[in-house]
Amino acid sequence: MLTSEAVLNALRQVMDPDLHQDLVSLGMIKDLKIDGEQVSFTIELTTPSCPLKSKIENDARQAVLSMTEAKVVQINTSARVRTPKPLTIDENQFKHVIAVGSGKGGVGKSTVAVNLAVALASDGAKVGLLDADIYGPNIPRMLGIDRLPDSQTSGKIPLAEAYGMKVMSIGFLVQNGQPLIWRGPMLHSAIQQFITDFDWGDLDYFIVDLPPGTGDVQLSLSQTLPLTGAVIVTTPQQVAVDDASRAVAMFEKLEVPVLGIVENMSYLNLPDGSKLAVFGEGGGEHLAFRTGTTFLGRIPLDPEIGKSGDFGSPIVLLDRNNPSAEALREVACKVAAEASIKAHEREVLE
Repeated sequence: MLTSEAVLNALRQVMDPDLHQDLVSLGMIKDLKIDGEQVSFTIELTTPSCPLKSKIENDARQAVLSMTEAKVVQINTSARVRTPKPLTIDENQFKHVIAVGSGKGGVGKSTVAVNLAVALASDGAKVGLLDADIYGPNIPRMLGIDRLPDSQTSGKIPLAEAYGMKVMSIGFLVQNGQPLIWRGPMLHSAIQQFITDFDWGDLDYFIVDLPPGTGDVQLSLSQTLPLTGAVIVTTPQQVAVDDASRAVAMFEKLEVPVLGIVENMSYLNLPDGSKLAVFGEGGGEHLAFRTGTTFLGRIPLDPEIGKSGDFGSPIVLLDRNNPSAEALREVACKVAAEASIKAHEREVLE
């Protein structure tokens, strides 16, 4: 006779490939039901952007079919972003705070931050995006928004919204083209206010687009928020890789985990199907290997990425056959997986 215990014993043989623990021990099996020779249950993933969703589902189905008397296995999937202890600041709650940085400007850091945030939000996560690049706030243009909503309340300030996520940028508060000539203390105060004075609510992922380099904003952010980790963006060019390695070293000194390296502008797809390495090859992957971090992927040098940013339409929302959109979605899935791994490691330690 088919029993719940038999099904659970079978599922104890199925490991989450990222967390290296079985689905039952991880508490991922929900709503188990048995009707004769038919079994149904839900697998609750640790992120809606899980890159191994299909593998986990297939492995679970095969385990139950091969190790029990079940003839039919129906599996639903859901997701709940987990963290041992969500960060609460003035009623705002953040499960994962992820900084996106670079060693130098011009490598596409903001493009990666925007598309990462939009990809996570499109998968169903609750996402906030903070443009902390005070001197060069590009996020408003890249999302097609230029102001905060009118505030009619005496509580926290409402945020702009775009593509299912909440957004804040200094660009909403200054005139177009107005330079900000601020010293460190003013930067620190601005970052703190962006976090505490605005109504972020409860977020699964709080993505922070940092300015390039290793300066005051990076230091202020790490002092204000415990970061889940940082994503470093570089191009294959050695000059960019050299600066990106300094960014990695900075986060290590600040005791912030580096979730991985993204190599942007990796190659240009030519009409004949070949690829042209405009800025060299392998710089990002070599940096990841040298620093012991995860290589999150390569993003092509694509004119459509620039156009989508200029017109406020993030490229990850384009047709899935677009190679650049697909590459950025894969990066988002890997970042979500790395954040889940860090959360699980903290949970084990606590």
